[in-house]
Amino acid sequence: MLQQLFFAYFAVTIIVFSILVITRRNPVHSVLWMLLLFFHIASLYLFLNAEFIAAIQIIVYAGAILVLYLFAILFLNIKEEVKANRFIGAWPTGFTFGIALFVVFILSLRSFIAAPPGNYSIELIKAETHTKALAKVLYTDFLFPFEVASVVLLVAIVGAIVLAKRRLKS
Repeated sequence: MLQQLFFAYFAVTIIVFSILVITRRNPVHSVLWMLLLFFHIASLYLFLNAEFIAAIQIIVYAGAILVLYLFAILFLNIKEEVKANRFIGAWPTGFTFGIALFVVFILSLRSFIAAPPGNYSIELIKAETHTKALAKVLYTDFLFPFEVASVVLLVAIVGAIVLAKRRLKS
C-alpha cells in the first residue's frame, strides 16, 4: 500500500511539473520547474531499483541539459519573450499533432506489451546488478548505435564551438 502511494505521488507530480514546464511564460521559471521534474523522475527510478539510471538522470539531465537550456535562454532576449503572445492561434494544429502523437504512443505501447521477453530475466539482472546488465547490452548488442550517438554528439560540440568562435570574431 505504501509503495502504491509513493508511485501515485511521483506519477501525479511528474504530470503536474510537466504541465508547469510548458505553461510558464518566463523561460527561466520553466527551467526551474524542469529541474524539479528531473529530480522526481530520478526518484521514481530509485523507487524502481534502477540506481544507475537515477544517477544518470541527475548528472546528465538535471546537470548538463538544464545548464544547456539556461545557456540558450540567456542568449535570448527574455524580456521580449515574456511580453510576446505565445499561444496565438496555433492550438488547433498543436492539438491535432498531440492527438496523433497519443495514437502513435498507444500503438507502440500495444506492440511493446505483445513483444517477446528478452534474454535477461529478473533473476539474472538481480544477480548481475542493473549497471552490469545495462553495460553488457549497451556495449555488445547496441555498440554501433552507441558509437553513432557519440559521433553525433561530437559533431554537435564541434559545431557549437565553430559558431561561438565565429560570433566572437564578428
